[in-house]
Amino acid sequence: MTRQKSIIAVVLVLLAIPAMMTGYAAQQQADQTAPPQNSPQPTAPPQTLKVDVDLVQVNVTVTDPQNRYVTGLDKEHFQIWEDKVEQTIEYFSAEDAALSLGIIFDVSGSMKDKISEARDAAATFLKTGSPDDEHFLISFSNRAELSEDFTSDPGKIQNRLIFAPAKGMTALYDAVYMGLEKLKEGNNPKKALLLITDGEDNRSRYTFSNVREFVKEQDVQIYAIGIVSDFNSQLGSGRTGRALIDDLAEITGGRAFFPDSVYELEDICMKIAVELKNQYVLGYKSTNEAKDGKWRKLSMKMNAPIGLPRLNIRGKSGYYAAVGDTTASK
Repeated sequence: MTRQKSIIAVVLVLLAIPAMMTGYAAQQQADQTAPPQNSPQPTAPPQTLKVDVDLVQVNVTVTDPQNRYVTGLDKEHFQIWEDKVEQTIEYFSAEDAALSLGIIFDVSGSMKDKISEARDAAATFLKTGSPDDEHFLISFSNRAELSEDFTSDPGKIQNRLIFAPAKGMTALYDAVYMGLEKLKEGNNPKKALLLITDGEDNRSRYTFSNVREFVKEQDVQIYAIGIVSDFNSQLGSGRTGRALIDDLAEITGGRAFFPDSVYELEDICMKIAVELKNQYVLGYKSTNEAKDGKWRKLSMKMNAPIGLPRLNIRGKSGYYAAVGDTTASK
């Protein structure tokens, strides 16, 4: 490099810090994440992601062996491959991008003794948002329904959660599918879903295969919290319900959590909120110019600066190429 090497800051994210309750901006000032003095600047403005339709963008999370988020990295610390062919990273950003997010909230009968803590956890997540963030709420039991449309007012969603009774069955797949559809209307380029549930689907019209395929077509990260309330839980270790939720999160570069207690929910929601605010965006133009609609598998690697331990990187597993001739836009 021709400029001085950026100082690398490895930051342990402390969960449930009171400063974060007043918003992410306050959390930044409370040293929740401390960017280095020579923190990297994006090489292109965020609007590039909207204008250049041929740019493949990947949101990535970097952690150290203790699961602490790593900030202050530069473009040269990342490598990305598409179908085993290395790509040239042309866009790089470590900015806190505005977020469009849907909360997918289980109000089925099995949530009756957990719904109060789940509501509080969702409210905690909303309080960490930035002014430009927007959220919507989908609740589900016998069917999925849009309880609150896109809004930048967290209070509207919190009020809807307060009056959501727990009853009925679990149309989980329908709710996730609806959430993915709704996110297409989002105003921000960065999109995610937060799923809070305690059970396996037993009511949906859509199958898991339908949802999995639809997820692969979207540029959306899925974060899921599956509450494991007892030994016989459908989301317990080794159970099918757990594996399916884990799979959806992994495909999108998100993450799934399976707490044994409802009292862990608030800390987990805080952790998810902080992760979404501490990601890198990598962008490249694929060397494969074919508009064949095929699945392109992605893999990423970190080149950790000298003095740091081996770092972990997480991002989406792939994407579908556009369909059409080489002159057609996506």
